[in-house]
Amino acid sequence: MVDFSHARTMMVDTQVRPNDVTKYPVIAAMLDVPREAFVPEARQAVAYMGENMRLSDERWMLEPRNIAKLLDALNIQPDDLVLNIAAGLGYDAAVIARLAEAVVALESDETLAGRAEATLLEQGVDNVAVVTGALDQGFAKQAPYDVILISGAIEAMPQAIVDQLKEGGRIGAIFGEGRLGVARIGYKIDGRINWRFSFNGSAPVLPGFSKVETFQF
Repeated sequence: MVDFSHARTMMVDTQVRPNDVTKYPVIAAMLDVPREAFVPEARQAVAYMGENMRLSDERWMLEPRNIAKLLDALNIQPDDLVLNIAAGLGYDAAVIARLAEAVVALESDETLAGRAEATLLEQGVDNVAVVTGALDQGFAKQAPYDVILISGAIEAMPQAIVDQLKEGGRIGAIFGEGRLGVARIGYKIDGRINWRFSFNGSAPVLPGFSKVETFQF
């Protein structure tokens, strides 16, 4: 029988704190949210492993180190409205819910979205709205957002998502670059995203976020 409380503490002590995650609200949220509740039942015993976990054919849960470092860099405030793209089974949204005023959790897979909504309800998380739709279109109905977090890798950023970020807002994503990846935090200034390197990390590229190949003579 897995002691999930102990596993959660070990995750924070060995994967989060040693990787320059220093903001107490992020650490406290990751100590508080039961990660095992947001993974497929058959994978609960390995919920706290330091690797990306497959949730479906096209959706993965980011490893604890990467989500912690992204959240630390995004510096989410208690009055922020956050859009979480590729919400999967809702873990990232549940963590963000401890940091922000409200979260819109966007998921294109209706089965995953339904399970995420049910789990968030079971966990008493009442400031997350789970919505379904194409990931690369964001969710304009509730825009603009103070913060956008993409829970997966991208190769290109759709303009629709840029348009939904508030002027002065922050966006975090892992950019897939060959076999490696680079996490960047973007700041919207004068209508454009200015990207800054945050850390090295990798994840599978999400559908709708691949570069469009152009034919060259």
